[in-house]
Amino acid sequence: MSQQKDSMIQLSHASAPLTEAVSVYDETGASREIHVACERPLTIYLNKREIVTLMTLGADPEALVLGYLRNQGFIQHLSTVRAIQVDWEVEAAAVVTDADPDDLEERLKQRTVTTGCGQGTMFGSVMDKLAQIRLPSSSLRQSTLYSLLGALSRRNDTYRNAGAVHGCAICEGEQVIAFVEDVGRHNAVDTLAGRMWLEDISAQDKVFYTTGRLTSEMVIKVAQIGIPILLSRSGVTQMGLALARELGITMLGRAKGRHFLVFSGEKNIILDAQGERSE
Repeated sequence: MSQQKDSMIQLSHASAPLTEAVSVYDETGASREIHVACERPLTIYLNKREIVTLMTLGADPEALVLGYLRNQGFIQHLSTVRAIQVDWEVEAAAVVTDADPDDLEERLKQRTVTTGCGQGTMFGSVMDKLAQIRLPSSSLRQSTLYSLLGALSRRNDTYRNAGAVHGCAICEGEQVIAFVEDVGRHNAVDTLAGRMWLEDISAQDKVFYTTGRLTSEMVIKVAQIGIPILLSRSGVTQMGLALARELGITMLGRAKGRHFLVFSGEKNIILDAQGERSE
C-alpha cells in the first residue's frame, strides 16, 4: 500500500550530506579533522505561496515537508498532494496540491515561534483543533521499555559522529521501526509524521521517542500523529505536561538505562521488571 501511495506523488528524493569534515585545533594546538552536522535552510512553498523556512539536516526533506504541512493543518488528505520537489541549489521545496486551504491567508497571519531547537513555528488554528483529538488507549511494560531503550541507544549515528542533532523514533514493542535525526527535534517529528503518512504506518500501539525535551510543541505534534505514548531521555516543560494530561498522553521523561520518570498516564505503565532497576 505504501508503494502505491508513494508512486502517486512526484517526490524528488533530494537527500543531502548529513555531516561535513572540518579542520580544528585542540587544546594542545594540534590540528585535527572532525565531522560536524550539516544545517541548511529549506523554504517551503505551497502552490507557489511561501509558508515557512525550516533549518534542517536534510536527511529526508520530502517527508519533513509533508509532515510539517500535515501537522500545521495545511494538508488534510494525502490524496490531494501531487508533488513535493526539493532543490538544494535554491534551498526550496515546492509542494503542489489540488487546492489551497480555504483559510490560507488568515492562517499565515497567525504564527507562533516555539521553543524548539532552531525555532519551530505553530499556526494559531492548530491549537483550536486540539479538542477534537482522541487518542487510543495503550499500555507499556517496564521490561519492554528497558529493551526499547537499549535498542534506541544503538541509534543516533549522526550524533555519535558529529553531535549537534536530535533524534526521534517511532517504536512498536521493543522495535524501532523508524528513526530520524535532525538539527531540531520538531523537524525530526515532522519527518516521521510524513513517513508514517507516505508508508501508511498506523499509530496504534506505537511509542514516540525523542532525545529532546518535551515541550507543548512536541506534545501537540505527537497527538496529531495519533500516538498515545511519548518518551524522552530529557525533561518536560510545564505546558507540555499540562497538554499531555489534557490529551491523555502517557508521558515519560529522563529515560535512560534503567531509569525513567512517569509524568502522566502512570496507570498505563506496567511495572514488571522491578528486579532490573539499578540503584
